[in-house]
Amino acid sequence: MLLELKKLIEANPLFRDKLNFPLLKPSRLRTLINQSLNWQHQLCKNPRPNPDIKTLFVDHTCGPQNGARAPTPVTNPLGGLPKGGTFPPLAHGPFPATTAAASAGALAGWMANANPAASLPVVAPGSAVLAAPSNQAAAAALLKRPRTPPGSTSLDYQSADSEHIMKRVRPGVDEVSYPVGGAPSHPSPIPMYSPEELPKTVARTFNQGSCVMSLDFHPIQQMLLLVGTNIGDIGVWDVAMKERLAYRPFKVWDLSVCTPTLQANLLKEAAVSVNRCVWSPDGSFLGAAFTKHIVHIYSYTGGNELRPQLEIDAHIGGVNDLAFAHPNKQLCIITCGDDKTIKVWDAINGRRQYTFEGHEAPVYSVCPHHKENIQFIFSTAIDGKIKAWLYDHMGSRVDYDAPGQWCTTMAYSADGSRLFSCGTSKDGESFLVEWNETEGKIKRTYLGFRKRSLGVVQFDTTRNHFLAAGDDFHIKCWDMDNANLLTIIDADGGLPVNPKLRFNKDGYLLAVTTNDNGIKILANAEGLRLLRAIESRADTRVFEPIRTPAEVLTSKPLVVNSMVGVNAMSGPSSSSAVSDRVSPAVSVVGLAAMESNISVDVKPRVEEPVDKAKAWKLTEITEANQCRTIRLIDNLPASKVSRLIYTNAGTALLALASNAVHKLWKWQRNERNPSGKAMAAIAPQLWQPASGILMTNDTNDANPEEAVPCIALSKNDSYVMSASGGKVSLFNMMTFKVMTTFMSPPPAATFLAFHPQDNNIIAIGMEDSTIHIYNVRVDEVKSKLKGHTKRISGLAFSNALNVLVSSGADAQICVWSIEGWEKRKSKILQPQVGRALSTSGDTRVQFHNDQVRFLVVHESQLAIYDAAKFDRIRQWVPRDSLSAAISNATYSCDSQLVYASFCDGSVGVFEGESLRPRCRLAPSVYLSPGVSTVYPLVIAAHPGEPNQFALGLTDGGVQVVEPLESEGRWGTAPPPETAVNGVMSVMPSNAPNSEQATR
Repeated sequence: MLLELKKLIEANPLFRDKLNFPLLKPSRLRTLINQSLNWQHQLCKNPRPNPDIKTLFVDHTCGPQNGARAPTPVTNPLGGLPKGGTFPPLAHGPFPATTAAASAGALAGWMANANPAASLPVVAPGSAVLAAPSNQAAAAALLKRPRTPPGSTSLDYQSADSEHIMKRVRPGVDEVSYPVGGAPSHPSPIPMYSPEELPKTVARTFNQGSCVMSLDFHPIQQMLLLVGTNIGDIGVWDVAMKERLAYRPFKVWDLSVCTPTLQANLLKEAAVSVNRCVWSPDGSFLGAAFTKHIVHIYSYTGGNELRPQLEIDAHIGGVNDLAFAHPNKQLCIITCGDDKTIKVWDAINGRRQYTFEGHEAPVYSVCPHHKENIQFIFSTAIDGKIKAWLYDHMGSRVDYDAPGQWCTTMAYSADGSRLFSCGTSKDGESFLVEWNETEGKIKRTYLGFRKRSLGVVQFDTTRNHFLAAGDDFHIKCWDMDNANLLTIIDADGGLPVNPKLRFNKDGYLLAVTTNDNGIKILANAEGLRLLRAIESRADTRVFEPIRTPAEVLTSKPLVVNSMVGVNAMSGPSSSSAVSDRVSPAVSVVGLAAMESNISVDVKPRVEEPVDKAKAWKLTEITEANQCRTIRLIDNLPASKVSRLIYTNAGTALLALASNAVHKLWKWQRNERNPSGKAMAAIAPQLWQPASGILMTNDTNDANPEEAVPCIALSKNDSYVMSASGGKVSLFNMMTFKVMTTFMSPPPAATFLAFHPQDNNIIAIGMEDSTIHIYNVRVDEVKSKLKGHTKRISGLAFSNALNVLVSSGADAQICVWSIEGWEKRKSKILQPQVGRALSTSGDTRVQFHNDQVRFLVVHESQLAIYDAAKFDRIRQWVPRDSLSAAISNATYSCDSQLVYASFCDGSVGVFEGESLRPRCRLAPSVYLSPGVSTVYPLVIAAHPGEPNQFALGLTDGGVQVVEPLESEGRWGTAPPPETAVNGVMSVMPSNAPNSEQATR
């Protein structure tokens, strides 16, 4: 039983890589059960001798003895234990802690030890208050829960950080035997990681032209660096290509809606500095906080375009920090400022959702985070106070003093399991510490700072191993598990006294500021190899055109005055990820004088545009050795692949064949692939459970080859919902067993989509053109949507806009409100000029990462629409070398590319923003010579690797394709012109639109 239990736990993706199982001897399970029973009886309010405990599933309670008065509750942990069931002596320490113990009571210790005199001021509501999540009341109660049970005041639970557990006497019991790498019999120091993993070699040097105040690497395209300066400029640098892609000087977009205070300040002194600039977690947005009132939010889809999205008049005085968070499954912007407040803003419309008041000094930094489903924010002020807030109106849950009691920033490790803070006192003494969240106390203080810093020290974390801080003209690094300095990096000199620094996500690059208004990029061995690979590729092919600064859009961005609300809207965007790792690099107004690296402001020179349209041509890949590709091994009967999806973890591929059978390929973790991610260089295994059963859909005695299959995967990869003309089946991905079936035909289900906010709600497109909103929990259709005339072929939710977009075989697109499920708008696709639109093929839809734009795929065209305005932005129709009918298409995981498969076997790679083709893969890349009738029916994009995709073929094969490692990406971007060689490749957004619109 123990082995089966271990297998079941290890197979659950929620626990993957988080548990370290010891080897247990046969008697150990009985010992643990006895210990649990004894512990229950010790906590019993009415303990009786020889208790009759029948189950471990509920807490044990002894009843009163024949109505007599119950004995006094146990107060001695040892004296209340039955002699026959005492705890055995444990020769080892506690079990190895998990890497990220997500405790809903993470703040409980802070709350228990907080200053008793801390006040809880009322939180001022915003102009439009966001509904608090249903678990907030429970979360608040949890934070205030006492740490010992009532009536047992002398009992104290052992925390996860305990170095020992209470000893009990019971000789002759078999104990735990830990495997190699498990917990040792005697405590021993945790080995330090090698300093060679840190980026130390100067690989790039850039001249920004003005003093750099804030840095942040793109979370997905990790060679892109965002920079903010002391004159308000922001820029995006391509580190690999040594060029600046985008640049924006500071400018108030609409002064007329700004507060009178801001208008007066700008007239008095126009100089504005960036305090903080940061990417959203998926890199589709970037935000900049300025020293005067303002926050700017831009969308970024690659290249040289920074699209203005939001301008918020956020705070009176400076905006000292900015972060993205995702409370209530809705992207928000968190800011803090000189007005002593923290504010939460809706990232879509810019409305203020919460205002947190309680600090008595300007707020210096914010650090949003979550434990399980509990979302909270840490904040620090320049008086050294640390406070914590839930997204409610109950005030601060924590009131602590930070070491140094002045300017402090907080940040979690990348996996969210460890909390650090770094700060400097007014006397220049710096402190870098790790906090024990359970107790709300300092766990470790790191040593090695100079005695008197001349500015505020800033820090960052990387790889869950290292800490780095800029101090004394150097970069000082620590192993997280050792208080002593690990190494010091001088970066070939030229650093300011307190350089600002930032690691990229994987930790192979480190950006650091210089004292001559520049930036140095440091790399480790892995980073140098990647940079050299991209350089060698650039040396052997024609460069893409030099990018020019993005032009200001003709559409007006959303401008928000925090006092009066929203002024104008132009379809702002959103993101779907959470930014938990925050290590801001900001300076409060008035502290800038301490920054010794500020020099004379020099406006950076922006390159003049160079026309290289004639030098560019579409990249053609015609042979297998020009990319990396692998056909997945398959010993099951071949049948064309109708649907294909990656698991959300990116470690497996799931295919649904036309014979209603599912196939699952898993990549194994090994030395060549330590992450276990899908890749073309390593063959995965066709996985089946020990039972040997197949995941086979119900077919309702119909021919599955003629059915329209559909499939949807749960967010944690545990369950898959699927149909092939019969009932909808819910499968367990670990056992392949059918959990339940529902929605018997007719009509048959033709498309499935999970509701983004509730996995129990499913939108089911039907063969009879209706859409059923089905509640799995109560087995009931809540709503039935009617608007199409043929079967539903596509469904996509926008969590940002609260809409459902549907598409059908009638070439029609409909937008439905999620709140009332009423139809808002509908539109028929525009046919290619001179041709009738085919209504026999399917139309599919998929939302961009910004959750506002969406991709439309039809056999005759690709198109991008704005869901907020319901306007078409771009359109591409097959032509030239990509002239066959489109079989399928999808966004890459970062929405920077669109992958499209064609009925002649070709695959096209397009720019995600403009739909301009940048690369074509011929069928000969993945097919044997002489095979001309096989082509991809479906194409899937890897959820974490933007340049990897998979093809599901008509012959039943599945192919994974990636560019060569030396290339790094698919082709080069086309020139900005909309016509190449006289041929219009993309219809611009301002082209005439003659689509038929209906309501």
